[in-house]
Amino acid sequence: MLQSAPQVLALDRARIARALGQRERYKYVRPRVEREGMGWKVISPNCSRNVDPAGGEIEIAWLVPASNGQWLLHARDHGAGCWVLKAAGLRMDEALQRLCSDPQREFWR
Repeated sequence: MLQSAPQVLALDRARIARALGQRERYKYVRPRVEREGMGWKVISPNCSRNVDPAGGEIEIAWLVPASNGQWLLHARDHGAGCWVLKAAGLRMDEALQRLCSDPQREFWR
């Protein structure tokens, strides 16, 4: 099991990165996925300049694996400088759908 862990992690990262291409907001920017603790952090240029007036990169979301193949989905509270849990107990595809559609603008600002 330990030998396959890096391959599983690489597949999770690739799956997240691929899904970001299907997002509904800011399709013209290229977000990236980085390791953050036990999960994955999505970082993107802040084209709206709502968070960073200079348009620099900002943290968008943090996906953390939980038990039984479920995931936790966090959004960044840029004012407070912390992650805020937005959903728990999601399958990876559900978490990615919520992140990419973002109807409440919790992630892509």
